[in-house]
Amino acid sequence: MEYIGEWMLHDMEEVGSTNDEVKKLSENIIGEKVIISAQRQINGRGRRGRTWIGLDGNLFFSQGLECDLNAIGALVFISTLSLWRTIQDLNPLLDVKLKWPNDVLVNDKKVSGMLLEKGEGKYLIIGIGVNIKISPNLVNMIYPCTSLHEEGVEVDRLDFLRSYIDNFNSYYGIWQNDGFEPIKQEWLTHAKGLNEAIVVHLDNEDTEGVFTGVDEQGALLLNTRTGIKKIYAGDVFYPQRKQIVNE
Repeated sequence: MEYIGEWMLHDMEEVGSTNDEVKKLSENIIGEKVIISAQRQINGRGRRGRTWIGLDGNLFFSQGLECDLNAIGALVFISTLSLWRTIQDLNPLLDVKLKWPNDVLVNDKKVSGMLLEKGEGKYLIIGIGVNIKISPNLVNMIYPCTSLHEEGVEVDRLDFLRSYIDNFNSYYGIWQNDGFEPIKQEWLTHAKGLNEAIVVHLDNEDTEGVFTGVDEQGALLLNTRTGIKKIYAGDVFYPQRKQIVNE
């Protein structure tokens, strides 16, 4: 066990799910900020019931902290901004973008994912996976993936985690002192597809429009033919631009 500032870190050899481990901890603690990380995660899960593939050498961790349930939207943006900053600091030349609601893209390929869940009492759990060494190669993947290694970045998984927590603390402090607006504005600065046409895949339909921003709860604002539509959950895709071929 070690401490990263106020965060108590337990790095485990193997777990089913780091989120589940933090849930267990939250039953018996009050006020502590905790992190569970693991060298291997065999039952990781992502958004909308998907499985997160836990390949050796990658980073799997969950943060647990006491926070108002209404802060979920802000925590998503704080966490993804912290991931963005950590990766960008490793190589400022990389093309790193934020994909609504909670993915980080490197060179237009997904390098991390996130799942927020409720723990015991006032605890919220932020589960994050980062492809440090290798990316999954799966059939029917909804979005192309990559790893930091594949993009030319070499970093130890725990060194990445420590840098991420430093960045998280900074953005969390901004949010506590100044509210969501500065977090939102910085997030939008790095968002992929802002003010461009996108397609949002919902449970039963695809909705097209122009991505114009996010509201104060983090919902996506989509300018459609019938007006502004707020999207609270969905998968964003970016239409391929037509290539002009010179004859």
